[in-house]
Amino acid sequence: MRPMRLPLELAHRRYVQQSGWTEPMRRHLFRRAHLHTALRVLEVGCGTGAVLGNIAVSSDTRLFGLDIDLAALRFAQQQYETIKLAGGDANRLPYQDSAFDIVFYHYVLLWLQEPISALLEARRVTRAGGAVLAFAEPDYSQRVDEPASLAELGKLQTEALRAQGADPELGGRLAGLFQAAGFTMVESGQLEPSIEHDKNEASALLEWETLRADVQGRLSDKELDRLAKEDRRTRRSGERILHVPTYYAWAAVKQS
Repeated sequence: MRPMRLPLELAHRRYVQQSGWTEPMRRHLFRRAHLHTALRVLEVGCGTGAVLGNIAVSSDTRLFGLDIDLAALRFAQQQYETIKLAGGDANRLPYQDSAFDIVFYHYVLLWLQEPISALLEARRVTRAGGAVLAFAEPDYSQRVDEPASLAELGKLQTEALRAQGADPELGGRLAGLFQAAGFTMVESGQLEPSIEHDKNEASALLEWETLRADVQGRLSDKELDRLAKEDRRTRRSGERILHVPTYYAWAAVKQS
């Protein structure tokens, strides 16, 4: 999950929204990774627990979450008492070799300064025959905003993400990062677009709350209000298209 620069409640709502976008692909990839027989599953960058708390597992499966943000972890612990949570760095996981059957990320690698190092760590703590998965990494360089009157939004959000320390173009390089970390037989692809001309008012309002927090100080409130009004109008008319290509990758861990 992203660093906690948003208010905690807004951040959690955003994580839940993103979790909904990727849920069909997660179901598919978890089946491929044999989640139903996994005994220990770790999410690196679990944030407030929005994804871990939505995983259907057997009674024998133990869920673990790690994040560097302690406030987010406290929130997650209050919501999901059975998940074992720990504070820590994705590049130095506090777990023994081969400790997990599955390790996964969800909108996390773009926030890491050394994503290959993180993937090497994930590989280390995953047993042979287990799997490492990255469910969702966007590539804002391929973002589509229509109509043209709203194209500025994409540029603003990309600049804001970069200023916060993210790599907004990481998604397009995701498969190559897995290969650079020594994984073979990597399966990767692009998630199906999710609600690309979304007319759901609640979802659109949450998008705008997040956008306002991201671009604060880059545009005046008056200009943001103007763009928000144009966004609402074009969503209702069906003119609005917003698409950020988002990629997944996963690989089984081989014997050394």
